[in-house]
Amino acid sequence: MADTITFRLDEDARAPEVLTKDGTAVSTAVRSAPIDAARRKAGAGTRAEAERLAEDESDRAEAVQVLRDMETLRAW
Repeated sequence: MADTITFRLDEDARAPEVLTKDGTAVSTAVRSAPIDAARRKAGAGTRAEAERLAEDESDRAEAVQVLRDMETLRAW
C-alpha cells in the first residue's frame, strides 16, 4: 500500500499551477515531482563523479592503458 503524504504549500510555492497548466492532474503532478527531483539529484551525483574522475590523472592513465590493451583485440 502506498504512503499518504499531506502537505501545505505556502504562498510562494506555485509549483502545482505550473505543473498542471498543461492539463496534468494535480495528483499526477504531485506524484511525479519527487521522482523527477530524485532523478535530477542522481544525475547530479553521476556528473560530479564523472568530473572527479576526469580530473584524476591516475584514472585517466589507466583508461588510456585499457584502450591500448583493447586495441590489440580488434579484428579489423
